[in-house]
Amino acid sequence: MAGAPPPVIALNAVRLALSAHRPRRESPAGAHAAAVALILVTAPDGLETLFIRRAVRVGDPWSGQVALPGGRRDPVDVDLEATAIRETQEELAVDLARAERLGALDDISPRTQLLPPVFVRPFIFALPDRPPLTPSPEVQSAFWAPLARFLLPGVRCDVTLPVPGGERTFPAYVLGQDIIWGMTEGILSSFMSVISAAR
Repeated sequence: MAGAPPPVIALNAVRLALSAHRPRRESPAGAHAAAVALILVTAPDGLETLFIRRAVRVGDPWSGQVALPGGRRDPVDVDLEATAIRETQEELAVDLARAERLGALDDISPRTQLLPPVFVRPFIFALPDRPPLTPSPEVQSAFWAPLARFLLPGVRCDVTLPVPGGERTFPAYVLGQDIIWGMTEGILSSFMSVISAAR
């Protein structure tokens, strides 16, 4: 017997939830500032969000991982929202300058000291439809995923992955061959918690 279909998440519900959310800010001593863009589009079955697969690169601690477009703040950026917009343009040739700004989530930092000291500020944007994607050399590929899929039973689970020094178990979202873990899992879980509280 087939399970119930996933609930549809509407853009208005996301707007309402984020308008009431007061994101937590942190600036750990010595940490680099970074920002990512969680980009939403409305599809027939509800909202979808955009992920990238980072290119496999020697020396990149996030090499090959599923992530959100974004990166470290550059001196040219007036603020971290500008960082998210610039990085999305550079990585995917997607212009967020006229996208709807829905809000931001809590700052997040790596859970392990094996990664560079950084804090990441996630910004939420909405576009009217899927834009053309032109991945840069930093990006292996990109894909859209329905938000409702992350609410299905079994999609969020613990996975054991190889990391420097051995193996560790992490909470993750498993979408077929794609595993969303680390800070991206933390950002997505924070987002789903915020919008679920308003449903």
